[in-house]
Amino acid sequence: MSLQRQPVGETPDGLDYDALAELLDGYVLDREQHLNCEAFVIRPDDVAAVLSTLRDRAAFDHLSLVTAQEYRDRYESIYHLKKYDDPTQELSLVVPTPRDQPHSQSGADVFDTAIWHEREAYDLVGIEYDDHPDLRRILLPETWQGHPLSLDYNQDKPQIVPLREHANPMEGRTDVADRSDTMFINIGPHHPATHGVLHLKTVVDGEQVVDIDPDIGYLHRCEEQMCQQSTYRHQIMPYPDRWDYVSAGILNEWAYARAAESLADIDVPVYAQVLRTMSAELCRICAHLLAIGTFALDIYGEFTAIFMYAVTDRERIQNLLEELTGQRLMFNYLRLGGVAWGLPEPRAEYLETVRSVMAEFPDRLEEYHNLLTSNELFQMRVLDTGVLPAETAKSYGATGPVARGSGIDYDLRRDDPYGYYDELDWEVVTDDGGDNFSRALVRLQEMEQSARIVRQCVDVLADWSGEREIQSDVPRTVKPGGEVYRAVEGAKGELGIYIRADGTDTPARFKIRSPAFSNLQTLEVLAEGEYIADMIATLGSLDIVLGEVDR
Repeated sequence: MSLQRQPVGETPDGLDYDALAELLDGYVLDREQHLNCEAFVIRPDDVAAVLSTLRDRAAFDHLSLVTAQEYRDRYESIYHLKKYDDPTQELSLVVPTPRDQPHSQSGADVFDTAIWHEREAYDLVGIEYDDHPDLRRILLPETWQGHPLSLDYNQDKPQIVPLREHANPMEGRTDVADRSDTMFINIGPHHPATHGVLHLKTVVDGEQVVDIDPDIGYLHRCEEQMCQQSTYRHQIMPYPDRWDYVSAGILNEWAYARAAESLADIDVPVYAQVLRTMSAELCRICAHLLAIGTFALDIYGEFTAIFMYAVTDRERIQNLLEELTGQRLMFNYLRLGGVAWGLPEPRAEYLETVRSVMAEFPDRLEEYHNLLTSNELFQMRVLDTGVLPAETAKSYGATGPVARGSGIDYDLRRDDPYGYYDELDWEVVTDDGGDNFSRALVRLQEMEQSARIVRQCVDVLADWSGEREIQSDVPRTVKPGGEVYRAVEGAKGELGIYIRADGTDTPARFKIRSPAFSNLQTLEVLAEGEYIADMIATLGSLDIVLGEVDR
């Protein structure tokens, strides 16, 4: 039975959903049409069996996102599935549960990434996932009363969060019963090596990590809820800059724009696509520079030349972005249907400045290689530490440099093309080492490719002879309907947005698929058995930003 439908005319290759439904014979109760793919409605006690079948027999090896929401008559979980080999092949599983008994089977036995995603759904919406290995709150304290995204949540109810002694999480574990000298350590949430307000509940045996539990939620700002209360056309776009806030704002904005434009059937002029692509890659370079600089800081423990070099180079590119967008960090440059404005005047002078900075960039990167990748001390600290096998990375839904550093050839810019990427000559960088060194190496080499993309965009803009159209016609008020999940290749991986639109000018459900959220889950696997100093290096190699993790 073939699951691949032959293309008809101009229709691109796609899945044969009829064949998939036949494969899942007996499990599919109904079928829904979402804008990005079909969705199969299944029973809440069939989740593991269906996920397992789709992974093992239909090659759906990427659980990208779990979305949860409450309706007047039911709760609903949605499992968004893709393939690492071809992310354009998508399928969603809709799992309704009664309002009076919001229980659903967990998918964590099939995909490790469901562990955190289902915990968030339980925490905020209130769905309980049976057979989940660790079902407890993830963003809010365990003592929190109620679920903030449930329809009957009382936001005025006082919350008391008592201070409690930390119990050793090793108590009762038979595999460490003979270890009497384990010690429980709190690392963070206020520690520079945790890259933000991350609290790592760590158990060590001597200097080796026995167990680690990342405690997130200290920077949760209700970003999804604010977007649900904002209008598509004007009010949502400023928020994405504040997710991965270090430099990746335009990449974040593009994730929302791609989802909303797909939902409302809005085209983007080619000229605006080139501007988006150029500015997005400048943001990627800035984000990777900070990742490399702070990673070196974690390794060497002082403000070394690498960190200062990275900040200096990042400032030069921030200058270019500021001149283009008017802002240095919170850009708010994209608009539905295009961008806010074109190149600064005089255009030729600005493009020549960008070209000059990009021309010097390969030589600057060579200095980073001399200081880092060929540095014996750096190699001793990062080679063969924090090893993440490819299959483990896939099970946890890792993407971006974390996945590509484990040899996974997955990049949405090429595999699910958008913008102007498919018109340009560039390469996806991978390395199969799977360790802390590989992830740093991938980021350094990706910056070379980003500079290559920017130079080509500059040439296209300099030679542009037609009308410089920066926005398409967009209705004053956007009131779409339907459901969609769309993603872009953010600085840290697959940054996706799920929107359920109900015909009003604000989303009924707005869900952010944070790449850092899924990547951070892998720390529990990466750090166990490592020395505590290597755990700090491993955390730095994941390049998380808590604004994006917590949202």
